[in-house]
Amino acid sequence: MSIQFIDDPEDPRVSAYRNIRERDLTGREGLFVAEGEVVLRTLLSAASLCSPLSLLISANRLQAQAGLIASVPDGVPIYAAAQAVLDRLAGFPLHRGLLALGRKPLARSVGSILAGMPEDCVVLACSGIGNHDNMGGLFRNAAAFGAAAVLRDDRCCDPFYRKAIRVSVGAVLRTRSAAAESLEALVAELEAARFEVIALSPGAREPLAGLKGGARQAVLVGSEGPGLPPDVLGRLRTVGIPMAGGFDSLNVAVTSALALHQLSSVSVR
Repeated sequence: MSIQFIDDPEDPRVSAYRNIRERDLTGREGLFVAEGEVVLRTLLSAASLCSPLSLLISANRLQAQAGLIASVPDGVPIYAAAQAVLDRLAGFPLHRGLLALGRKPLARSVGSILAGMPEDCVVLACSGIGNHDNMGGLFRNAAAFGAAAVLRDDRCCDPFYRKAIRVSVGAVLRTRSAAAESLEALVAELEAARFEVIALSPGAREPLAGLKGGARQAVLVGSEGPGLPPDVLGRLRTVGIPMAGGFDSLNVAVTSALALHQLSSVSVR
C-alpha cells in the first residue's frame, strides 16, 4: 500500500487536518476527525457505521502501526509526516500521532431507528448534554451495556466532536444515533414506538435498585445541574439513586452506566 509523505503543513492534501481544535468548533459538513489507535481501529472495523476518507500518521509510528495500515480499505489515502510537521498542521502537540478523516453515517430520524427495534431492548435518551466528555461517556456506556441506540434532543452537543469520539473509545462510530427537534418530540417518538421512558432524577421516589429490565425501555438523562424539566418529569416514571453525605446526584455518565447496568441483559463471560 502506497504511503504519501507530507513535509509541508500547508500541503493541500491534508488541509482537512489543519487547526483541528478550531474547526471542531465550527463543524465539518458531515465529516469528522478521529484520533488515536483504538478509535481508528474501530473506524476501520466491520462494526463501524462510518467511512474512512484518509489517514494521517506520524512517520515514526509507521512500523508499529503496520497492522492498522494493512486494514485500510483500497483507495483510502494514507499520509505520513514528521512529528514536528504533524504538530504544526494540527495546531497543538499531537502525542498520539494517529488521525483519520471520516464521514458520518447518513442522518436518520428517531422514528426510523426505533421502528426496527426488537421487543426487548434498551435505548439511552439524552437531553441538554453539552459537555463533550459526558457525551463520549454516554456512548461508551451504551455500547458497553448493549443499548440499541443513543438518542438526543436538539440541546445536545455533536457526538462526532473529536474529543467525544475519543472519550467514547470509538463507540460513537459504531452506535446507532439520531437527534429529535426537542425533548418533547423525543419523548413522544419513544412513547409512539411503545417504549417505557424512565427518567433519572435526584428527586425520584422509586430507587434504581428496584428497576427491572424487559420489553422496550428508554433511560432518559438530563444535563448536570438543571436536570430534566419538571413538566417532563411530572408525566414520566422517575427513578433515582439513594445517596449518603448530602449528595443528591452523580456525573451524568456515571448515572447512565448504573441505570444501563441495572437493565442490561449482558452476561458475564
